Amino acid sequence: MPTDHDRIALVTGASRGVGWGTATALRDAGWRVYGTSRRGTGPDGTIALAVDHADDSAVEAAFARILADTGRLDLLVNNAWASPRGFAGFTAKFYQRPVSDWDTLIGIGVRAHYVAAVQAAQIMVPQGSGLIASTSSFGGRGQLHSVLYGMGKVALDKMAYDMGAELAGTGVTAVSLWLGLIRTPLLLGSGLTEFAGFPVERAEDPEFVGRVIATLAADPGLGAYNGHTVVTAEYGAAHGITNNDGTTTPDSHRSAFGGGPLFPPATEELGQE
Repeated sequence: MPTDHDRIALVTGASRGVGWGTATALRDAGWRVYGTSRRGTGPDGTIALAVDHADDSAVEAAFARILADTGRLDLLVNNAWASPRGFAGFTAKFYQRPVSDWDTLIGIGVRAHYVAAVQAAQIMVPQGSGLIASTSSFGGRGQLHSVLYGMGKVALDKMAYDMGAELAGTGVTAVSLWLGLIRTPLLLGSGLTEFAGFPVERAEDPEFVGRVIATLAADPGLGAYNGHTVVTAEYGAAHGITNNDGTTTPDSHRSAFGGGPLFPPATEELGQE
């Protein structure tokens, strides 16, 4: 297995939020990090690629570039997301929004993740190792934000579950990650102390998510997570991972959404409490 400075990661949607924080944390952990965004921007010290994830050929070209540069890929973080046209937040009900919302919330939020996973697996399976991690949320367990948002998150969980079954024995692992409330610059700048009933001070820094992914990728028991949904706050607590202040362990939202992971259906949960 390559050492950290030889390990290659691709983070999609790396221009802001979770993607930016994840790319930053992986860079700080010594990974060589590529990040995609429509404008080709990302954290300093990472390799930014201009990619529209609605364009399959552009996605294929990005993976070809990484393979040509490095000869391998050890981690894909599926995080690309796009807002529908005229979107001003999850305030309107599904019947008050245009059906074309599907094209971004499902077309980018799900299909683009699948396309990237296909490209990643075509590199990882021959090399016999790798992790495909897709950022999902508790919206797969209970109503959150909108109908299409919840549908998309359930789809990512099921995608990881079924990919895990087909990747069994290859050395490649697929997981879905349930993130909680994220302390984005926008949220921190809002002055809110809580959001949807969750305290902002106990939410997850974007870099926290990246540290969880880096630790998971290096976990000797990584293969046991294949096909599983992993709650980032709980995995972080079990492995001593904190927010940027070095002391705060973010809260899991499990109890607020009524139970354990959706996939796999069995009750066994790994690295979580």
